Amino acid sequence: MRHSSHFVEELTARNVVPVGNMVPLSAVEPDPNQPRVTMGDLSDLAKSIKAKGVLEPILVRPQESAADGASLLIISGERRYRAAMEAGLTEIPVIEMDVGEEEALEIALIENLQRKDLTPFEEAEGYRSLAERFTYTHEEIATSVSKSRTVITESLALLKMPSRVREAAQALAITTKSLLLEVLKAETEQEMIQMLEEVDRRGLSRDDLRRQKRDKKSSRPRPFVFSYKPQDKNFNLSLKFRQSQVSKSEVIQTLESILAELRQDG
Repeated sequence: MRHSSHFVEELTARNVVPVGNMVPLSAVEPDPNQPRVTMGDLSDLAKSIKAKGVLEPILVRPQESAADGASLLIISGERRYRAAMEAGLTEIPVIEMDVGEEEALEIALIENLQRKDLTPFEEAEGYRSLAERFTYTHEEIATSVSKSRTVITESLALLKMPSRVREAAQALAITTKSLLLEVLKAETEQEMIQMLEEVDRRGLSRDDLRRQKRDKKSSRPRPFVFSYKPQDKNFNLSLKFRQSQVSKSEVIQTLESILAELRQDG
């Protein structure tokens, strides 16, 4: 199963009235194993549903037994289901799919990844689940969520970010993926956290971070290099020192140390 597009959206795009079978809300219940943890604010959605109804059906699958008598388990569309309850509806349009638990989770995960309000880390974790649990390639993930392969690869790269740095980014509410990827290029955890704090304090963009990096690199003192070329051109000698300034006596002392080691080895 590899979805090339969100087929529920395609179905509803062709209809001005709800598609799917209307069933009582009491016959439906959420899947406790579905990947979405938080539903967010449902007030606007509930108002829309109260005025126009649920135009996009939820996906459900049959379940053999339930303590409360519900015969259908939600695959995707739990926000619409909860908003419909909040709006006071008694029925909801559904598309029933005869799929197992594993396949239902796969559909729910893909549907979840098509949301617009995911954080970069939530998105990356979802892609990883598709890759590891359902053996999707980067190309297949890209097709499933209608994004480029580059976007998928960049998102997965965020999973390399150390947990302390990720926690700092979340605490500072820094959610721009391109900016986070730039922070990830820093050499140490501490440097990453410092960059995040500076981004928060000064409102820096990705381009600002890149410019800072270039300026820092260009202002860094260059190491001193001593070069010697004899007149017969039989060889070239080059010594690179760590410090940017070296005196003539230090060069001579270094050369003498090298000669002493060579004589000792001989």
